[in-house]
Amino acid sequence: MFDNHSNNESERRPRPRFHRDGEQARPRFHREGEHQPRPRFQREVDEQRPRFHQDGERRPSRPFGEHRPSFGGKPKRNNGLYSERKQQNYRQQHEDPTKPIRLNKYLANAGICSRREADDFIQAGVITVNGQVVDNLGVKVLPTDEVRFHDQPVRRERKVYILLNKPKNTVTTTDDPQERHTVLDIVRSACAERIYPVGRLDRNTTGVLLLTNDGDLAAKLTHPKFHKKKIYAVTLDKELDEVDEAIVRAGVILDDERIIPDALEFPKGDRKHIGLEIHSGQNRVVRRIFEKVGYKVVNLDRVSFAGLTKKNVGRGKWRFLTPKEVAFLQMGNFD
Repeated sequence: MFDNHSNNESERRPRPRFHRDGEQARPRFHREGEHQPRPRFQREVDEQRPRFHQDGERRPSRPFGEHRPSFGGKPKRNNGLYSERKQQNYRQQHEDPTKPIRLNKYLANAGICSRREADDFIQAGVITVNGQVVDNLGVKVLPTDEVRFHDQPVRRERKVYILLNKPKNTVTTTDDPQERHTVLDIVRSACAERIYPVGRLDRNTTGVLLLTNDGDLAAKLTHPKFHKKKIYAVTLDKELDEVDEAIVRAGVILDDERIIPDALEFPKGDRKHIGLEIHSGQNRVVRRIFEKVGYKVVNLDRVSFAGLTKKNVGRGKWRFLTPKEVAFLQMGNFD
């Protein structure tokens, strides 16, 4: 174990602290006559002294975010964050093999088509279940059944949940006849599954938008009875008058329905920038509320939707939801 070390006692003797004449071998202070310890920083620039190897080369610093490997050779996990691969591969939900599911929903969950399109395919007789052609709507199948579409086996997709910070000049649709830039163009490289936006945002409205292939969750998030909290940052063309503020707080009539905001604040101290919390899911509801009292919305940004925020997600960027966020949405904890 110690073959590289010499057995000569004189070579292993520690270096003396003092010279033979009694003077100290290594001065404790920076210069002769000064009674101050050697400074830790250079005098020319206020930076820490570099560390060097024995051969004189400077020891490179470890890149930011890279952890020192443990004794087992495995690197430590980066501050508990999930890797991109783990984000893309969510845990499979427990599925009861004895619980039947409607055939059109089965096809939609597999990413073949929407439920309405699935009904057309079923009536056309291009769907087979366990070798039998099915052309009757309302048929239910089991997860263990063999379903084929045009003689090709149908495999159910994994669930994908993506949060997008939508930029301006982007339409919230899966297919635009005018060939404008869509939100799906931004997340096209995210996954191979067929995902679609949950709800809509206007072309010039920015902020939080959820995209998924989970039809059940999308139905919950778009149905009015689940009372999803939505918070908007609104910029008006002029300051909101106190009289008009009272009208908005009391509620305005849109499509024979009184829309009452849950909260209305002025976060920047002026009456031109407004923070609005609302549960209504009507089309262009925020813009129409202020148009009703004579104001034009110059800028509209959705900062929160069903408890999801755009924190650490830049404009035009996206990320996968964490398993914890998905669990909260599935349990209905939208606030």
